[in-house]
Amino acid sequence: MDRRDTARMFRARLAEAMERTGLNRSRLAERVGIDRSTLSQLLSSDEDRLPRADTVAAIAMTLKVSLDWLLGLSQQAKLGADILHESVQVMPTSFETADEEFSRWRTEAAGYRLRYVDVTLPYVVKTDAAVRYEYRDFVARTIEQALTARDDRLEYVRLPETDMEICGAYQDIEVLARGEGLWRDFSAKDRIEQLDHMAELVEELYPSLRVFLFDARTHYSTPYTVFGPLRAVVYVGQMYFVFNTTEHIRVLTSHFDSLIRAAVIQPTEVPAFLRDHRKELAAAW
Repeated sequence: MDRRDTARMFRARLAEAMERTGLNRSRLAERVGIDRSTLSQLLSSDEDRLPRADTVAAIAMTLKVSLDWLLGLSQQAKLGADILHESVQVMPTSFETADEEFSRWRTEAAGYRLRYVDVTLPYVVKTDAAVRYEYRDFVARTIEQALTARDDRLEYVRLPETDMEICGAYQDIEVLARGEGLWRDFSAKDRIEQLDHMAELVEELYPSLRVFLFDARTHYSTPYTVFGPLRAVVYVGQMYFVFNTTEHIRVLTSHFDSLIRAAVIQPTEVPAFLRDHRKELAAAW
């Protein structure tokens, strides 16, 4: 089919899917994130143009049909689990494989903003001692693999085009400083060095790296990563869920935005916050 045939098929199947799902133009436009007038133009018989690829993907996801069917490339209108299978992948439990994938995804996302919510402390600013302590008994990843992954991320954040944001709870820093929870057996000397190292790196790498700290009493987040508009990855134990559709990525990006808005400690304030806890820890040691 040429472009005009594709546009006509897209228009017909868009109308069919809307009728089947019962979504009117206003509701569909709102869910997809476009103006109602834009959707009306796409449905107009006078128009022979197609929307942007991300808009087509969002429409397909919202209407629960496949991209191929919507564009007339397939006669089968996949629904439900078929669409979920195409849009969500489950990463294997091998952290070695996952680290390779993460490195590739960071390369693909060059020029886009990367956004992280880490499991404990921001991974990129951990000292060798912290990594060795945290992964000494870890089942799915060796200490060497963890150190390599940390180094790869630090190398990436030092690239001139990198734009990275990290959100976390400020209580995670307090738990480290007090030597509680996960860090109960981590020595005071190592904790002081970790606070110093994190303060220095956050200060050095700003504004390419921006760390926002929210209050865990008012907000919560599972650990996940957003690779610009390309994909989002949610960490659930010893596996990852990888989301490839515009709609999923948009939802997780919006959640990250809410964490930034809720931040009680801004990136320029983080070094001082860390050094204050370092002084308290040193004085008590």
